[in-house]
Amino acid sequence: MLTSNTFVPMLRSKPEKLKAARNLGRVKMACALSALCLAAARPAIGQGFTVLHDFEGYPTQNGGAPYTAPMQASDGNFYGTTSQGGGGSCTFGCGTIYKFAADGTYTVIYSFQTVGSGPGSGLIQASDGNFYGTTAGGGGSPNCYPTSGCGTIYKITPEGALTTVYSFNEEADPAQVIQASDGNLYGVTYGGGASPNCSGGCGTIFRLTPGGVLTTLYSFSGSDGSGPTKLLQATDGSFYGITLGGGSGKGTVFKLTGQGTFSTLYSFNGADGWEPASLIQAANGNFFGVTLAGGASGGGGTVFEITSAGALTTIYNFCTQKRCEDGNEAYTLMQASDGNFYGTTLWGGSAVEGGGTIFEINGGTFATLHKFAPADKIYLGGQAPAGLIQGTDGNFYGTTISGGTSDNCVSNCGTIFSFGPATAKLSIALINFGNEVLQETSAAHTLTLKNSGVTVLNGISVFVSTEFAIAADGCTGRTLSAGQTCKVSVTFTPTALGLQTGTLSFTDNASGSPQTIPLKGKGTSN
Repeated sequence: MLTSNTFVPMLRSKPEKLKAARNLGRVKMACALSALCLAAARPAIGQGFTVLHDFEGYPTQNGGAPYTAPMQASDGNFYGTTSQGGGGSCTFGCGTIYKFAADGTYTVIYSFQTVGSGPGSGLIQASDGNFYGTTAGGGGSPNCYPTSGCGTIYKITPEGALTTVYSFNEEADPAQVIQASDGNLYGVTYGGGASPNCSGGCGTIFRLTPGGVLTTLYSFSGSDGSGPTKLLQATDGSFYGITLGGGSGKGTVFKLTGQGTFSTLYSFNGADGWEPASLIQAANGNFFGVTLAGGASGGGGTVFEITSAGALTTIYNFCTQKRCEDGNEAYTLMQASDGNFYGTTLWGGSAVEGGGTIFEINGGTFATLHKFAPADKIYLGGQAPAGLIQGTDGNFYGTTISGGTSDNCVSNCGTIFSFGPATAKLSIALINFGNEVLQETSAAHTLTLKNSGVTVLNGISVFVSTEFAIAADGCTGRTLSAGQTCKVSVTFTPTALGLQTGTLSFTDNASGSPQTIPLKGKGTSN
């Protein structure tokens, strides 16, 4: 069982990983693997990648090793969970629930106290304003582990008052719950259920009423999937999710209708991915996700798209670049307000066993946005990113499971980080051509467009008005990664006497588009 004081390895053996990765949202990393005990020179603050907080772990009561991204609540603050820190009877602390305010203030609002009672998932905020989450153990049932119980679903107020809503009485290991359109909570358990085909059960799908009444909606049997780890409700009202194993042995995507009809939409075979780790519904109605392993290249996982009818397309195969510089073991995926997909890998970047990456997919174009790399074998910028969210301010926020400045945890205790969206920065604010003879073309004036953010700047088009003309355009159609630039040259050919004004405009996917530059020049007779 994964307990809150255990930092379970991302094991390289697939059978071992299947057994250890009880809950996808809680696949934890191990300091026992030397690659995770290393730690990145802190990047500069700005539109680029920025560390906002270093977890300090036990005995500071601060929390450590967050294995999911925080969520942003209706009050604008961020709330999340850590697997370590916070004190209690666990060696490295039993885990915490924290609040990270917009002004940078970090507060532990709850500290778990006993082995197995720590958080087993991130949080959701329900319609009642409270937060709900799960624990891997706890609850007191002797049917699983006498000292830690079988797992619970809990409710916690923004002020930190925690109540157990439901205690499981079999080896459940519940994943993060969701609130469905009917107001009830729904979720999956990695283990448990009626089937004898898996040790400890193949897992279940359940519904929990606000009053704490739990109904098992479906029990997996192995051939239809085993070890479910994610559940979502789609726009058609049905529930979709993934299992880490089962099917053909390498995981599945499944569907459960509101009427209770279950179907396995897809079984992975290895070449198209292995161990699906994330699933979301995109704006186009289809589902997108990532797999931890498998794929057509180095086995570093995939990004996939699947329809509600089960037609799957592989969008990207990881470890196609030398030394897995594009990432290894894809872990999370989200779609941002710009329509692009952003995700994280647990490993890769600087090497096969590197500190992980943040990536972006725009259409069929893949880009690595950030590599968690060491400086002198120290990952001060964090290591093993656990996920991303987009805040209401348009910026991206996330956590790393390890790395950072504190070594009070099994591994370094992790970080909270942020980075900005693509930012189009022009090198000048005005082009003044001065005096120019009628019908003669001026010398070209050149300006530079730079992406000073982190995400990819694309969809660039350049336009000019009136008696000005584009002499050279190195920007239209370009895709600019962080720090990259392109250049445009403009000329002036007056056709009338006197002052002439115009505008040079850049449209792109950056906030504030279009970016404009005023142009002016004066037509003269000689």
